[in-house]
Amino acid sequence: MKGMELGLYTFADLTPDPATGVSISATERLAEVVEEAVLADQLGLDIFGVGEHHRPDFILSAPAVALAAIAARTKSIRLTSAVTVLSSDDPVRVFQDFATLDLISGGRAEIMAGRGSFIESFPLFGFDLDDYDDLFAEKLALLLKLRDAERITWSGKYRPVLKNLGVYPRPHQVSIPIWLAAGGNPGSAVRAGTLGLPMALAIIGGMPEKFAPFVQLFREAAAEAGNPTPPVSINSIGYLADTTQQAAEEFYPTYQRAMTRIGQERGWPPMSRPQFDAVRSERGALVLGSPAEVTDKILFEHSLFGHQRFMIQMSVGTLPHAAMMHAIELFGTKVAPAVRKATAHPVS
Repeated sequence: MKGMELGLYTFADLTPDPATGVSISATERLAEVVEEAVLADQLGLDIFGVGEHHRPDFILSAPAVALAAIAARTKSIRLTSAVTVLSSDDPVRVFQDFATLDLISGGRAEIMAGRGSFIESFPLFGFDLDDYDDLFAEKLALLLKLRDAERITWSGKYRPVLKNLGVYPRPHQVSIPIWLAAGGNPGSAVRAGTLGLPMALAIIGGMPEKFAPFVQLFREAAAEAGNPTPPVSINSIGYLADTTQQAAEEFYPTYQRAMTRIGQERGWPPMSRPQFDAVRSERGALVLGSPAEVTDKILFEHSLFGHQRFMIQMSVGTLPHAAMMHAIELFGTKVAPAVRKATAHPVS
């Protein structure tokens, strides 16, 4: 057996360089994202994801469009949203977009459905935040029906009725994988398990150990619903360089700015260097350091969760492209083989 799947995801941050104060253009940034995905594919990584945001500091608001560009330049790597903000989107269009991506890529598309960590899409598309959870539950149910049936009859509260209508195109795959994104909400873990959907658990703050009960809850809900145990992905922020100290020094300036900026919106204090050093420790949320250190961190988390996939977000703030490409190379050539070997199971 191959062992754990490993991949990358990005929000395509577009922020000034902390050293120079200069920002590259959106055109350049998107070209960098495509090059990062191409390198990940060449290195044999398993999955590449792009986020959906509707803010000036992130330039990916249409994941399927960006992934289609990546599909045209890659051969094997699977392609996913990370995440699709389903609550403020139309499930019919989401399905059509990703079915089209699936055809372009020859069957490599996935959808990571979530409610999103920012709220800009709700007023942008005319939805009420008071309906936050109800919107997601209804639209997820519709998306699953669209995946499983070519013609559909459906009615709900937040979308016009569908009366025996066909939804096209149909994808290359028999069934596009749909992962449910969760951030430590017990209800999300139970929902994923009950529906038999794989869960992508984002650990962006706190000790990894604190998330183990959510994975257990997910698996218990799946068993109670009579579902085979679906896979789990752990999605974390991190970064690699040749040495631990180099990784910390390169990553801290952009990460500190990004966390401080978001903290100003949400009432957090500015991030300090001691806080950063704490979260990059073995018991911290960041997966950061030399290849050996990152390998050890992923395997430590595997001992907690027994997960089947790990995805790392290395672009928090706009890091120099050359440094990012080197980090991806280290992840693909040093970390991935070691983690796969350690997590592989012999064929019986």
